[in-house]
Amino acid sequence: MKKYITVCLLAMVCCLQANAQKFALIDMEYILANIPAYERANEQLTQVSKRWQAEVEAVDNEAKTLYKNYQNEAVFLSEAQKTERENAIVAKEKEASELKKKYFGPEGELYKKRIALLEPIQDEVYNAVKGIATSKGFQLILDRASEGAGIIFASPNIDISNDVLAKLGYSR
Repeated sequence: MKKYITVCLLAMVCCLQANAQKFALIDMEYILANIPAYERANEQLTQVSKRWQAEVEAVDNEAKTLYKNYQNEAVFLSEAQKTERENAIVAKEKEASELKKKYFGPEGELYKKRIALLEPIQDEVYNAVKGIATSKGFQLILDRASEGAGIIFASPNIDISNDVLAKLGYSR
């Protein structure tokens, strides 16, 4: 009988503790869309990406032009000239490939620029969320904008996106 009462009391304590946990939602897309510095950083990234893409395409077009010229003139070239032209084409294609990797690769310049521009803003948002969670006693805050959250329904009363914006100084 004592075990039964102990198990019941333990179950009640667990249920009370589970009910005491507080959760909140944020919409990261909404928050970031309302931070002007984030929009400026994205615009900078877009501009730099377009410039680098144009540079890569220019080198790639040079390689294509060399190849077309080679095809048109191949019958008139000696073996040594053919080899020289083929090597030039391969070198130009390699240059385009290396340039693309340099700018757009996993550890490329665009990635580094994105980190440099966006990470401080994301850290600021994280610290604001953490501060609100601590001050209001939230144990868990979910991002409703992320695809992996899997939220079917959420009360708008627990969305603290505007609180985060206010803490960052971007209140609406």
